[in-house]
Amino acid sequence: MIPGPVPLIPDVLRLNGRWRRERAAVTCGSTTLTWGEFDRRTERVANALLALGLGRGDAVAVLMNNGIPMVEVMFGAMKAGVCVVPLNLSVSDAGIERMIADAGARAVIATPLQRDRLERMRARLNQVVAGGWVCVDGSAGWTDYQGWREAASAERCPVEPAPDEPCNIIYSSGTTALPKGIVHSHRRRIEWAYDVGLALRYGSNAVAICPVGLFSNISWAAMLCAFLPGGSIVVMEHFDPAEFLAEIERHRCTHVAMVPLQFQKIVEDPAFGHHDVSSMKHMCTVGSPMHVDLKRRAARDFDCELTELYGLTEGIITTLDPEDVEPKTASVGKPIPGTDLRIIDDNGHEVPVGESGEICGWSRFVMSGYHNRPDATVEALWHDERGRPWLRTGDIGRLDDDGYLYIVDRKKDMILSGGQNIFPADIEAVLKSHPAVFDCAVIGIPQEKWGETPLGLVMLRGGHDDTDPEALRSWANQRLGKQQRLARIEFRDDLPRNPNGKLLKRELRKPYWP
Repeated sequence: MIPGPVPLIPDVLRLNGRWRRERAAVTCGSTTLTWGEFDRRTERVANALLALGLGRGDAVAVLMNNGIPMVEVMFGAMKAGVCVVPLNLSVSDAGIERMIADAGARAVIATPLQRDRLERMRARLNQVVAGGWVCVDGSAGWTDYQGWREAASAERCPVEPAPDEPCNIIYSSGTTALPKGIVHSHRRRIEWAYDVGLALRYGSNAVAICPVGLFSNISWAAMLCAFLPGGSIVVMEHFDPAEFLAEIERHRCTHVAMVPLQFQKIVEDPAFGHHDVSSMKHMCTVGSPMHVDLKRRAARDFDCELTELYGLTEGIITTLDPEDVEPKTASVGKPIPGTDLRIIDDNGHEVPVGESGEICGWSRFVMSGYHNRPDATVEALWHDERGRPWLRTGDIGRLDDDGYLYIVDRKKDMILSGGQNIFPADIEAVLKSHPAVFDCAVIGIPQEKWGETPLGLVMLRGGHDDTDPEALRSWANQRLGKQQRLARIEFRDDLPRNPNGKLLKRELRKPYWP
């Protein structure tokens, strides 16, 4: 038998650069790179990283605003076998410093808007970042990105990354001292992209718009799923609902993956309905559960396929396919092909259909592990009766008789009141059905008699500033079970979410707990 090669992402880029060289690969603003140009630029980045002294398995930290340079850097690094560490721009300076140090990043590449914050920590990181500091505008004391890239050869980078070497480290969205670094190998990254691309119906004519930060796994899905079949991406420098609609019309975008809050802002923007979005074939909502009313509205008003995706950066994915949105609206669907799920109780036993428990799963693209955290990797696993490891998600869910998954809540967000388990998501769903509520979060706060009691934190829609919090609480409590009733409601101008749309409930709880 003739052994076949294991194609990795660098191979895909080079093949597209050869066979689709005149077709668009990346667009941002008024600039478009063809596949031939993108292939050559990423080879230059790969060779430039080698010139900095980085080798296979070394890490490069990427603190960049959305734009073509960031796409070049991330995919150029893959060609060099260098591990990409894309950093969340919303993390504090202290968090960024800890992540760069934890990843052992040999080089840092930044955009001008991020340069000043890096300067404040640069002296402390110079021993780690031995390869160099590169900035897109070439500020004093920094290597100029464009000159650095163009000085390198456009010939094929001589490095061939091995399938099981690290492709990326994506840090979790936690706000603890050091979020966990999720490691994916080159093999698992491309397998993830193939499986997700099939589930989200990408093809060679896909034009995926990216309105989420490129450091996010949501954007990685759009990029990789579009690139694998030779499609293209349209990068938004920042998200704006009206500009998003204009970009779809301008570039005839076909696919998007974004969080429910972005969908909500778009369908409520005055520009909605005034742009031609008929090119859009498939939309994916991901990051946090989408309220059933918004799910129906988005599918109806965009008049295209809508898939809800539930998953973790660590791995495990289910999708509620467009055909099932109406009959199973409240569900997040079934595992994508090649993925399996089980629901287990606190003792590690599988629960009957219809009962709630922790969601566990396995797939071929589950992470390699947590970087520098073998203890956390072990804690994330549950072993079945055959000893096979499954990934624990930390989410509570249940399966119906047809095998559809329903998310109940995050295990750590559950409120324990008087010995009863209360799931904030159930209360939030009721609050979101009120016409005055734009966004909300429910958390547990201390209560002397019951231990904890639910508090509702609410953002109002425009034009509802006269809403009375006590009247809203009374309205909600009439629709909630006795144990679920809200102790009070507070109005907020904003609710903290990470770029993937998840509420940062730890931050919301802090003021109420000693």
